[in-house]
Amino acid sequence: MKKLIIIPAYNESASIQATVEEIKKEAADFDYVIINDCSSDNTREICEKNGFNVVNLPVNLGIGGAVQTGYKYGVKCGYDLAVQVDGDGQHDPKYLSEISQYMSETGADMVIGSRFIKKEGFQSSGARRMGIKYFTFLIRILTGKTITDPTSGLRMVNRDVMKFFACDYPKDYPEPESVVAILRSGKIVKEIPVMMRERSGGVSSISLKKSIYYMVKVTLAILIEKMRPRKGK
Repeated sequence: MKKLIIIPAYNESASIQATVEEIKKEAADFDYVIINDCSSDNTREICEKNGFNVVNLPVNLGIGGAVQTGYKYGVKCGYDLAVQVDGDGQHDPKYLSEISQYMSETGADMVIGSRFIKKEGFQSSGARRMGIKYFTFLIRILTGKTITDPTSGLRMVNRDVMKFFACDYPKDYPEPESVVAILRSGKIVKEIPVMMRERSGGVSSISLKKSIYYMVKVTLAILIEKMRPRKGK
């Protein structure tokens, strides 16, 4: 089985090298591709100097566009599954084999690494946890499915979902909206407990000033997704 790690990276010069080295050590049976989202620091130079597998985007597409580029790459190159691992060091690649095995055993189309099942490791700030609980509630109301960590970027998907996301993926703050889209298409979404870490470098794309915009935008996007014609399995 061909397995791909998608690493979206924007200004991750402080952590990208350590992230790739840890992946090579802890998830040697996975290939990886870094999607350098037109970083303004020396992320590109670090990747090229170390011979990392990298796609350099000519313009900044944002997290959604970068991840979708990774899915397009995975589909084109014939991968059977793909998993997103952020370039800031928050996601521990030691869990990837366990997630892959769990996906195979359960027949899930998507498996999300959740920090809130066992509530171990870095739990994010209090304000963000409140926001996550809100999206958990909203998704449960709209789909009947409880997703404890709907903003988690550590998500593994099979080839069918890769194709789905390669064609249609939210551009801005995509995780909650894309989970709703997958659930509405009849796909099986599971969660598995993981421990996450604080970012080892760089700056979060969601600042305090952007938090209100984030909540309103994602809520509207989820509601619009709910009203869209349902896609087949």
